[in-house]
Amino acid sequence: MPVSVANPHVDPELSAAASRGGLKSLQLSGRDLLPLVQGGMGVAISAHRLAGSVAALGGVGTISSVDLRRLHPDLMQRTIDADPGEGYKAVVNAVNLEALEREIVAARALSQGRGLLAINIMRAVAEYAPSVRKALECGIDAVVVGAGLPLDLPELAQDHPHALLVPILSDARGIALVVKKWERKKRLPDAIVIEHPRLAGGHLGAAKVADLNDPRFEFETVIPQTLAFLRSAGVEREVPLIAAGGVRSFGDIARLQALGAAAVQLGTPFAVTTECDASVAFKRVLAEAKDKDMVEFTSVAGLPARAVTSPWLRSYLKAEARLQRLAEVKPRCTLGFDCLHQCGLRDGVPTWGQFCIDTHLTAALNGDTKRGLFFRGVGALPFGSEIRGVRELMAYLLTAPASAACPD
Repeated sequence: MPVSVANPHVDPELSAAASRGGLKSLQLSGRDLLPLVQGGMGVAISAHRLAGSVAALGGVGTISSVDLRRLHPDLMQRTIDADPGEGYKAVVNAVNLEALEREIVAARALSQGRGLLAINIMRAVAEYAPSVRKALECGIDAVVVGAGLPLDLPELAQDHPHALLVPILSDARGIALVVKKWERKKRLPDAIVIEHPRLAGGHLGAAKVADLNDPRFEFETVIPQTLAFLRSAGVEREVPLIAAGGVRSFGDIARLQALGAAAVQLGTPFAVTTECDASVAFKRVLAEAKDKDMVEFTSVAGLPARAVTSPWLRSYLKAEARLQRLAEVKPRCTLGFDCLHQCGLRDGVPTWGQFCIDTHLTAALNGDTKRGLFFRGVGALPFGSEIRGVRELMAYLLTAPASAACPD
């Protein structure tokens, strides 16, 4: 149904703009929301300020669970003061869970009961299960999981039947697998994010770089295929599909809704807003980068990733072949807390990235252009190199150009 103008969960001006343009609402958890989902971005790029601001306007704001201690000096100090021995990993994990709780509480205060708040948790991280449980205990509205198949998410959330469970997948085959597995556990996804690996930023849902142009990932293919599968599977209630990757305008949203998507997810445009939790220097790098400044490469987890060709990344790619030849199992994680289940550098996997991803994403968070790894999606940003507010971005995305608006 069209976005309702009189809706206590959304900003009335943004709701009116979406309604005039004929955009349909995203219906989740009994609420009619704006069809905008802010993607989760770590390390600590999307935390309480960004997620809470998006939700306060009637969208879905998303906190990334990865290494949130970086935003809390007292928690960082606790890890600095910790004994670097066997107990160090437990200390880091404990303070990250404390940071996760702080961020959810702060985002809830900012949102003031509007929109919805989600947590994005990568299946590939070692603390995936504890992070899911902690977020649910803190009352998060939705748990969004990518970077792997979250086949065990229904079990982890079994004591929280009202929390929304949302997998991130890239093709109809993966979606069918997850839905069938979850059905056996008497649970269905409450929504599905369909992320296009050729358009999204960060870790991409394809086995290798050569697969990024596979037609099975095209929205024009995967959205209709998924809708057909859900109908054939006899899924009784509607499962909203959220298209992610390369969304930059009202026209993109209208086109994807016409294909059958209920909403869209965006990361990079929200990362360059004033409310984003990252440093101004980080925002500048993303805002000023063009598609020609980006590269697809093999990430730390063995899957493709898309990033800005920063000085560090250029140097790494020149040395990657040599580093992979020298790969060997390390006695311990370079940072001592084993952030990933499997790590190319720690585990000596030669075909995987030979670098510490937490170190270089943290450098990016702080705007360190010499050492940072800056992920970014494809496509020109709505305001070019300018950094503007969340409200202005959402208004731009939801407002039809005069020629495209529905007639009265």
